[in-house]
Amino acid sequence: MAGEGQPVEDTESVDEAKQSDHVEYLAGLLFHPDLQVRWKAAEALGEIRDPRAVEPLIQALQDPFEDVTWKAAQALGKIRDPRAVEPLIKALESPDKWLRQGAAWALGKIADPRAAEPLIRLLKDPKADVRKNAAWALGKIGGEKAATALQEAKSDPDPKVQQAVTEALASLEKPKAAEAPVATKP
Repeated sequence: MAGEGQPVEDTESVDEAKQSDHVEYLAGLLFHPDLQVRWKAAEALGEIRDPRAVEPLIQALQDPFEDVTWKAAQALGKIRDPRAVEPLIKALESPDKWLRQGAAWALGKIADPRAAEPLIRLLKDPKADVRKNAAWALGKIGGEKAATALQEAKSDPDPKVQQAVTEALASLEKPKAAEAPVATKP
């Protein structure tokens, strides 16, 4: 069984740690020399969804390998902790399309209004998959500015982005459960 202080020989140790809920151990593996161990640790932390992993995952957004940064962004989105919002917004400016795409997805999962403006700017990204995730995220966050930007993005040249924009706009039109009127007895 993998434990603190023991060397990691392969990714099976990551799977064992995940099953045993060793958040601190997995967080430490985010800085392991082996690339595969790092991304598997990020992935496992996302599956566990423990807020104790937020700070190490934020640090992992700076990893030099896109596999790790993508998985770290995904994990932060799954955890949905507001501490991740500002670092994820910063990640939207990365030259790495995978990190921008993952950060956009994560911000949509967290659905914090602070991300709306940066995601609106991402609707002009040169990569279609990034624009698609930005549109999806704006549909989750909502708001008047998001709706206006999505309306303008309907003319995106990529059909997948157009589809994401259409779906995002449709989700904005649906009343939220908390906003639905409450029926009362006469």
